[in-house]
Amino acid sequence: MASTDKSPDPTPAKGSEADEATPGEAMSVRQHAIDKGTMIMQTLTPIKQMSQHVCTFAICSHDMSRQIETHHFCTRLSDTFLQCAVYDSHHANARLIGVEYIIGDDIFESLPPEEQKLWHSHAYEIKSGLWVNPRVPELIGKPELQDLAKTYGKFWYTWQVDRGDRLPMGAPALMMSPQAVRPGVVREELVRDRDAKFNISSQSLKTSRLEIPEPEMINPMADYWKQHGKGFAIDIDQTEIKLRAPFP
Repeated sequence: MASTDKSPDPTPAKGSEADEATPGEAMSVRQHAIDKGTMIMQTLTPIKQMSQHVCTFAICSHDMSRQIETHHFCTRLSDTFLQCAVYDSHHANARLIGVEYIIGDDIFESLPPEEQKLWHSHAYEIKSGLWVNPRVPELIGKPELQDLAKTYGKFWYTWQVDRGDRLPMGAPALMMSPQAVRPGVVREELVRDRDAKFNISSQSLKTSRLEIPEPEMINPMADYWKQHGKGFAIDIDQTEIKLRAPFP
């Protein structure tokens, strides 16, 4: 069994509910004061570059019955490269559950085929109304969505809260984007709960996004499971330590 599949051990890291509190004592007044002080004195420059909040859904590559709501907080490094810290909610106590890199189609086409297998497309996710920028009017967000519909993402899920992990345990899982065909169809109750949370309608967003053009081509190496019926999982193996790097 791949490490991605293994249930976490020991039991203190396993909760009976996915939203059970993270282990450790509650934040003290003293710790709050220390944190506020360091926030004032430090620039936290990389964090302040985050320019958008995306709420969408993701599916485990190796087990597509596992589907989660995600909250991406994204920084743009260039016109066609974004890096996103992925959380399980948009609240102050949200857990950092992974990282996604988003690249334009021109960058994706330059990758070797073995690398392309690990990436997913975003066109369906956006045009279907599943990808939303909470509180941003569609009129303002649509130009950005048109560009993002032509991008690809690689998402590593490092804290698998959907299986009840109260700490980041074991190997990360590679995540895929929702698609129109099973098993990549997001469960209705997940979409319904998310829409109620932000008072939106994914179906209405889908209708309003009909005019967003489809990419001329989605590389078949992306969304690998659709063509090949295979996903990816990680095994952690013990190995000899290299004393010299195999690259410059």
